[in-house]
Amino acid sequence: MGSATANGPTDVAGARRRFRALTALIGTAVLAGSALGISCAFSGPRPYRPSATLPPPPLIDLHVHTAGIGAGGSGCFVSKDLETSWKFGLYLKAFDATRESLQKNGDAWLLEKIAAQVEDSTSVDQAVVLALDGAVDAQGRLDPAATEVHVPNEFLARELAHYPNLLFGASINPYRHDALERLDTCAAQGAVLVKWIPSVMHIDPADERLIPFYERLKHHRLPLLTHTGQERSFTHAQDDLCDPERLRLPLRLGVTVIGAHIASTGTIDGERHTDRLARMMAEYPNLHSEISSLTQANKPGYLGEALTRPEFDGRLCYGSDFPLINTALVSPWLFAHRLTPAQMHRIDRMTHAWDRDIALKQALGVPPEVFSRTARLLAPRLPAAAASKTRRETAQPPRTSLRKAASSTMATPSSRALSNLEPALSPASR
Repeated sequence: MGSATANGPTDVAGARRRFRALTALIGTAVLAGSALGISCAFSGPRPYRPSATLPPPPLIDLHVHTAGIGAGGSGCFVSKDLETSWKFGLYLKAFDATRESLQKNGDAWLLEKIAAQVEDSTSVDQAVVLALDGAVDAQGRLDPAATEVHVPNEFLARELAHYPNLLFGASINPYRHDALERLDTCAAQGAVLVKWIPSVMHIDPADERLIPFYERLKHHRLPLLTHTGQERSFTHAQDDLCDPERLRLPLRLGVTVIGAHIASTGTIDGERHTDRLARMMAEYPNLHSEISSLTQANKPGYLGEALTRPEFDGRLCYGSDFPLINTALVSPWLFAHRLTPAQMHRIDRMTHAWDRDIALKQALGVPPEVFSRTARLLAPRLPAAAASKTRRETAQPPRTSLRKAASSTMATPSSRALSNLEPALSPASR
């Protein structure tokens, strides 16, 4: 998950101070952007690259989060530190949810809301919703005391089977005693990738004990989407584990690796994480990255760097880091020196989170191939994902009681997504 901001205290007064500081930061950034816009008024707006039309569907969002508190028997949980932090309230507000609404409707309700929004989108056809495994103990079992957020694979695989427009992003701590069996199960359930946040899951990607796990990933043709760079969405993180250099082992073994967020923010050994990731692109053709979180106020300049550095050319794909695109951290007014007032006003008035996110990135010059590359990267797994949904829907009929609340936006599956999968699966696109 892209960083929300720096760590905050858990008391109410401290939370309010942090919220005011965040508001001040965003306000300062907006004012700075406006000042730059005024200074560029005579030269006109300068997007990072020329804006272009969106590619043909399917357009898949690689990086979407959900959350939960265990309501409805989901098995999800968050640590006490995070639950009492102002950050958790911010995330729930971005979902248009509260603790009370989750308790009433169950954690699966958030997935229903995500599916409804994707269905309503005029831009996005499908979204990969990410599970998140926790830290494990010396016996290779989940360690709740050391885990900040847990979104179980079992919960996601079961619930996402009801939604053709939501894809299953599994998460398995490779130090689990049954990690390989879990990986096989997730592959059979239609997972399209495996997600890690090493700094909070306590994973060292360079650990040679993980070679069997990497070999199994390669066997199943499952990409590894792993956080790179600094992590500040949680209350604790061991950032050195997200050093891109630690990914050399799976890359040498031939695993398709997607370093999230172009390793934005943070340094190690006096070098920026982003520079370390960029340097590795020439060495490993199986290394990719994605652009989620790069329009946030706390990551100024990173989207421009992603779009203009030659090392990243042909290696980027689209991700949103939903629900953070639904917060004040992301605003077109931060880019007054890149966009015209009319563009900023039009994008700001858009109420649909994904359409607004794509419109902003498109206006800033994200090229069509970035939006289409996710489908190509996931192409080897999409048939298994579709087959798994068909099997599970036959075995478990849709629970209409859960869907009625969103019936106006979820009356039918996304035909745009399903009818256009074939081009992404053709041999030429692989």
